[in-house]
Amino acid sequence: MLPLSTDPITALAIRASIDAAKVICEVYHRPIAVVSKSDGSPVTEADGAAEAVILEHLNTTGIPVLAEESAAAGYIPELGEKFFVVDPLDGTKEFIKRNGEFTVNIALVEGVRPVMGVVLAPVSGELFVGDRNGAWSAVVVDDEVTNIVPLQVQSSDIMRVVASRSHGHVALEKLCEHFAIEEDVSVGSSLKFCLLARGDAQLYPRFTPTNEWDTAAGQAVLEAAGGVVLTLDGLPLAYKKAESNYLNPFFVAATSEELAQRAALKMVTTLNELEPS
Repeated sequence: MLPLSTDPITALAIRASIDAAKVICEVYHRPIAVVSKSDGSPVTEADGAAEAVILEHLNTTGIPVLAEESAAAGYIPELGEKFFVVDPLDGTKEFIKRNGEFTVNIALVEGVRPVMGVVLAPVSGELFVGDRNGAWSAVVVDDEVTNIVPLQVQSSDIMRVVASRSHGHVALEKLCEHFAIEEDVSVGSSLKFCLLARGDAQLYPRFTPTNEWDTAAGQAVLEAAGGVVLTLDGLPLAYKKAESNYLNPFFVAATSEELAQRAALKMVTTLNELEPS
């Protein structure tokens, strides 16, 4: 059962994510055929099938949808003041590895900012939701939303970063040293944002490319829980960037504005130091 304050659009996105997760799990539990997109990234039949289910739900609203697989096929609708951003299967590499760390992502953007986000992990049933009414997590069991818990970012004496120092950008190690990071938490897909929203970590620096559909839902969840997502110029990560083909710049997600600003400044300094002279 959803909270009584759940917005109808949020409720629709939750329903769409649950139905998409069922389609994904059907593919997940049988041999997976993988092909490569034009950019070399992998895609499976689950990606397209899940997106079709989500679009069937969202199209009832009349709100345009920026969806990953449709965009890859060359279809991007006219995006107005309000539009959905969808990644039907974020973490395809994790899906192929069968480690469970992949998600369904649905966000609503108004202007250039995400105001609603739904992140659902199909295998575990973990659900994360954020909108103007706040943020909460839950577990989906037999299509029902159970175990609802409010989400709020947490400061901690032990600074945790969501990243893997052994597999990350060379600048990540320097950032971890600067902030005296005591522990790193490695997880796939948009679950990184959700760990910050839940209080399991405080910092998520991103030194590698992402698209808008990779981040919109997670950003909405984190910001609804009290966190922030900033680009390296210290401004909120924005959307509707047609001029860059909906590619995001590097960014940092954090549990506070102050921490995010400090991290963004250090990321810039570190990247400049690493540039060949």
